[in-house]
Amino acid sequence: MSAAYGLMAMILGIESTAHTLSFGLVSQDGEALPSSSDLYAPDEGGIHPREAADHHSEIAGHLLQNLMETNSLNSSDISAIAFSQGPGLGPCLRVGASIARGLSHSWDVPLVGVNHCVAHIEIGRNQTKCDDPVLLYVSGGNTQIIARKGGRYRVLGETLDIGIGNMLDKFARTHGMAFPGGPKVESLASKWLSSDSTRTLDRISLPYAVQGMDLSFSGIMTAANQKVADGHPLEEVCWALQEHVFAACIEVAERAMAHAGKDELLLGGGVACNARINEMARIMCDERGATAYCPPKPFCVDNGTMIAELGRRMLSVSETTELSESAISPGLRTDQTIVRWN
Repeated sequence: MSAAYGLMAMILGIESTAHTLSFGLVSQDGEALPSSSDLYAPDEGGIHPREAADHHSEIAGHLLQNLMETNSLNSSDISAIAFSQGPGLGPCLRVGASIARGLSHSWDVPLVGVNHCVAHIEIGRNQTKCDDPVLLYVSGGNTQIIARKGGRYRVLGETLDIGIGNMLDKFARTHGMAFPGGPKVESLASKWLSSDSTRTLDRISLPYAVQGMDLSFSGIMTAANQKVADGHPLEEVCWALQEHVFAACIEVAERAMAHAGKDELLLGGGVACNARINEMARIMCDERGATAYCPPKPFCVDNGTMIAELGRRMLSVSETTELSESAISPGLRTDQTIVRWN
């Protein structure tokens, strides 16, 4: 038994929905430990699901060994195995599910299949100590505005086409920036703001992404690409693109807070690492007497620890997954999961 954690057993979480394979740990009392993760980054283009799955299979043993050794743990310290059951890319999900089933059987511990989207909410609550927030979930494959009501996390608004992260990646790739493109767009936007060149910051007009309570990003991406083709500096277009799409997300999030009567906003997903969307969230919440929260960056991106945390909460109400019910669900919706835990 690990000297670091005494008799405190750990829940192991496995994240494999897309480009990241990650193993993470949470103790039974909710202490979240850093994940052991590796990112599949294609040489060109976007994510190829089969290649990403091959990457996950090849790196899994090393990542798990690294996590256990770093935390001075062995198999007897693990009380349950949680894994991403969906949503996500089928080939990638299958790798994580197969590993989870094997470890659950080999170590004779319960198996818990979890909803990846809900895991982002629960690790955010764990890290920020917010209670009942509206979640602005901004990641590669997902953009949703979520609030808890009647025993489920309800989707009050979402993207009608592509996720905001995928949009930023595709825009970046069009202009020669390798995956992941979002951080590179952020860097160029910051460069534009800090440059000494004479400029007018509002001279680029782009379509607005709000469609009622929903969002749409494909049209604004096409318009931004055209602005570059028309001769506008790439840095300026990156800045304008960020301003437009983040403002749209914050607008819908504020409307959801008003509708649901909540005074906490939680950011989650990889795009939540962006400093500008965090700034916009803080400004909006300050103006309405609310509070904006965002977990540390390692817990915004896809990580095994968030899977372990949701597994811990499900285990607290005796929810486990039988082998016959452990099939992956690539199209799993946020609001399909019944929330029985506190």
